[in-house]
Amino acid sequence: MAPKVHTLSNGVRVVCDPIPGLETVALSVVAGCGSRFEDPSRCGWSHLLEHMVFKGAGSRSAREIVEVIEAGGGNINAATGHERTSFQVRALKDGLDLGSAVIADLVRRPTMAADDLAREKQVVGQEIAEAADTPDDLIFELAQTQAFADQPLGRPILGTRASIRGATPEGLEAWRARLYAPETLVISAAGAVDEQTLLRLAERDFGDAKPGGAAAEATPAAFTGGAAPVVKRLEQANLVFLLPAPGVADPDYFALRLLAEILGGGMASRLFQEAREVRGLAYAIDAYSETYADVGVLGIFAGCAAGDADELAQVAAGEVLGLRGRISEAELSRAQAQLKASIFMGRESALARAEQAATQVLLFGRALEAVDLAASIDAVTPATLDALLDRILAPRRAAVAVLGPRAAMGAAEGFTRALFG
Repeated sequence: MAPKVHTLSNGVRVVCDPIPGLETVALSVVAGCGSRFEDPSRCGWSHLLEHMVFKGAGSRSAREIVEVIEAGGGNINAATGHERTSFQVRALKDGLDLGSAVIADLVRRPTMAADDLAREKQVVGQEIAEAADTPDDLIFELAQTQAFADQPLGRPILGTRASIRGATPEGLEAWRARLYAPETLVISAAGAVDEQTLLRLAERDFGDAKPGGAAAEATPAAFTGGAAPVVKRLEQANLVFLLPAPGVADPDYFALRLLAEILGGGMASRLFQEAREVRGLAYAIDAYSETYADVGVLGIFAGCAAGDADELAQVAAGEVLGLRGRISEAELSRAQAQLKASIFMGRESALARAEQAATQVLLFGRALEAVDLAASIDAVTPATLDALLDRILAPRRAAVAVLGPRAAMGAAEGFTRALFG
């Protein structure tokens, strides 16, 4: 059964998902805002804010925040994405009270000391530099920038050194009040948790939170497309090809997940078989979908020798085109089984369940039952996938990033040319 959703008087929503037999609890407090809600001058501030709240909150220092959680056998973490910011505690079942109190301090009462901010800007600056030095990170950032040019979704979650430099304690505090406004928050717990206890703690720790002015808002996104061939001294070429796709709230969401699975979701997928097993062009190649509230992408990633990049790009385009009208019932059945397995396996983790329920409440206003998700997956037909593929290809746009030796740069144009002529 899907867990119930409760709403406090100030708009904070609470989800409780008890799992019989567990001795631990996962608590996730998720704000339905992230880097997508930033303007250019605040690029990276949501991520910087997530760092800063751990430097001191409530009456605890940075060290005391982690020590008090770990002393009880728990752990604490946080993550910033394009559309959400999440704070998580995993603990023994009697650690829920403390976990809720600590996260409430992080979200509502960070210290925001100027000297801490100066140091954390240096830390984030190193994180930005590390991402730029890591091909597996940089290639996806380059492709994302082309897919959503001059839009928040196309800007890096980490921000830039220039945009981070402009952050002040007062500016970050004002941004915190908007980003973590009560109406954006979902408190979600799974595992060894009692519903009434959770509601009492939620009321105690978040019930008196006041709106901090106008909540941050996201502007609609549009897939632009473009090419980013970047020469870099590497042993291997890294390729990412993105095509416009529907968002998570779209009726074709599960069809998109299945299309990606058939195209390159595993060792039996078309891309893996053709590019690696038959032609030996790549050691690593896969397809995936990335979805946001209103838009998404169908993506292909591959790593190959620079001299093979152009052929690999043409193979990738050919496999995309080869899906139209040629998806067998057996292929679809395999993809459906894989996707359902990933959903049910994910539900065996208390933290994954807490995060999943919070995300669903933010997107749909309710937590969804796994059996309903499975039914939606089973309802997809080959005809559904054909219609979706037509929809994906209709704009005749792709976002392509190529990173590596100069000999690989032709793959950027080669993919688009092979796909659209």
